[in-house]
Amino acid sequence: MIALGIEGTAHTLGVGIVTGERVLANVFHTLTTEKGGIHPKEAAEHHARLLKPLLRKALQEAGTTMDSVDIIAFSQGPGLGPCLRVVATAARALAIKYNKPIIGVNHCIAHVEITKMFGVRDPVGLYVSGGNTQVLALEGGRYRVFGETLDIGIGNAIDTFARELGIGFPGGPKMEKLALKGNHYIGLPYSVKGMDLSFSGVLTEAVRKYRTGKYRIEDLAYSFQETAFAALVEVTERAVAHTGKREVVLVGGVAANNRLREMLRIMTEDRGVRFFVPPYDLCRDNGAMIAYTALRMYRGGVRFKIDDTVVKQKFRTDEVEVLWG
Repeated sequence: MIALGIEGTAHTLGVGIVTGERVLANVFHTLTTEKGGIHPKEAAEHHARLLKPLLRKALQEAGTTMDSVDIIAFSQGPGLGPCLRVVATAARALAIKYNKPIIGVNHCIAHVEITKMFGVRDPVGLYVSGGNTQVLALEGGRYRVFGETLDIGIGNAIDTFARELGIGFPGGPKMEKLALKGNHYIGLPYSVKGMDLSFSGVLTEAVRKYRTGKYRIEDLAYSFQETAFAALVEVTERAVAHTGKREVVLVGGVAANNRLREMLRIMTEDRGVRFFVPPYDLCRDNGAMIAYTALRMYRGGVRFKIDDTVVKQKFRTDEVEVLWG
């Protein structure tokens, strides 16, 4: 079977085409800015403008046609409402025009599910992106949230600090480069509350220190990363200890950060569990993960009517009953 997935929860529009075993195409385009962040309306307009060209490009790369596609899938949430509505409308139109089944996919679950294409079986997932920061694991037929941010996602925290520094959006790659030049740790608030995290304190204090003009931005970037990433690794390790699972996966856009990978690798080696990070194109927001998850859902007996495809801006991972194996 062939599934086509459309991702559009925030700043990235992606179209992916997969079979059960491999990715046939995975194309995307991200809205970026020199200064400031993204506006939901502008992101939605970006998606609407580029959807047809990306769809054509994906079909061309996959060497297939819409007639050969078996399932149409889309990111149903969580995400920015205007962006979600663009991709849901496109998916519905394609499903109706070509008489194909349609599946709405939870964006967070898809990030973890795509790792199973690479032999991962039952992991603890650390999902780190702009709008989401969660520690997930499958227990009792649902993806349970063992820990999450109580305020902003780690990616948004990094991007907000990057905007303060005037280095543009997305800020993650630029912050990582700055941090590599840092050689002095500056004390910042470390906030772990049980299994949950808070990044507003570290962000506020980092901004305050930057505005004093007393600290090198390289040292502030280094200290920000070390503080926030240590908290992420701590709650992930607790989830591993609690669940007894033998695999940890790192997914989401912030998974590209090499320092976070290094810290998790050290922790998992100490615990004797497997650590896996998918190829970056499958870590970031992408259509292939939506298509792959939808294919697994469909094979597990999940079916959607058009009335079931209403977008869910605050779509919780533990709302989804996992019927697939």
